[in-house]
Amino acid sequence: MPTYPGLSSEAFKHPLDRQAEETLRSVPGFDLVAKSFVEYFYERPQLIYLMGNNIKVGPRQYSTLYGIFRECVRDLDIHPEPILYVNQNPFVNSYALGHEQPYIVINTELLDLLDEAEIRTVIAHELGHIKCDHTLLIQMAIWAMGAASLLGELTFGLGNLISTGLIYAFYEWRRKAELSADRAAMLVMDDLKPIMQTMMKLAGGSQKFGHECSLDEFIRQADNYQELDRESLNQLYKFLIYNGGNSAFLTHPFPVERLHYLRDWANSTEYQQIRHGNYQRVGAEGAIDVKAKESPNKEEVEALRRQIEQLQAEIDRIRFQKRSPE
Repeated sequence: MPTYPGLSSEAFKHPLDRQAEETLRSVPGFDLVAKSFVEYFYERPQLIYLMGNNIKVGPRQYSTLYGIFRECVRDLDIHPEPILYVNQNPFVNSYALGHEQPYIVINTELLDLLDEAEIRTVIAHELGHIKCDHTLLIQMAIWAMGAASLLGELTFGLGNLISTGLIYAFYEWRRKAELSADRAAMLVMDDLKPIMQTMMKLAGGSQKFGHECSLDEFIRQADNYQELDRESLNQLYKFLIYNGGNSAFLTHPFPVERLHYLRDWANSTEYQQIRHGNYQRVGAEGAIDVKAKESPNKEEVEALRRQIEQLQAEIDRIRFQKRSPE
């Protein structure tokens, strides 16, 4: 496996990721949402929950998994080492969050479905999010989206703060950020096949009938999906599906679309240059900073503080009602 000492995330970050982030930052309300998030969001409760309800991976706990993880951390030159947890969960999923203390959570169902090379692919992908400093914006997006979806029509004046445009921009950025993380997996694996196999299993893998799945057929399916764009109506349907057309926004591109983007990059001169050690080193990371560009006045901050407190009280009230017996 190749190793990339001093690797900067700017060396492999997808241009659509950069573009979507710039668009997100330009949407009215982003700076105020960023300020309120930084002020009210704390990582410690999450870390306490993970410590109490998951298995922390280490030399004497999931040792094989920890060995894979350590190698991926080394290959992408990530410092300090994030924390890795395994969660007892029947859904095939993994995620990376945390800013002061980044961490990765992998569900047991994913471990049971994938082989060792595919698990390495997933770990490298999640470390790619950490390397690109995506995790803070992802947490911020989850916070903003959760508030909007829980309350429906936002009250307490937050409708002007968490606008529809801002929600769209968050989701669009989250999808494009996945393309950069896929590139990180490609750098670690240096082999497109296990990554494509992982995509296929994420799309519809089965432990019982997995031996009947054909990667060649899945690649052909991905090519056929791209051909749909020849008709403008199909492009419209794709946009609607991604953006709430099926009652929910999608946080990830379809696996066949991710496969298409990654195949193109794997055959690019840019990728070959990185493999041969010609890449941007740490120094101008372009790391995400969610602090507001300009500090709002005291009255505006105080009004926002009251709105957030009222929103949190309303969220707590709704959750209590859902737990209470009829």
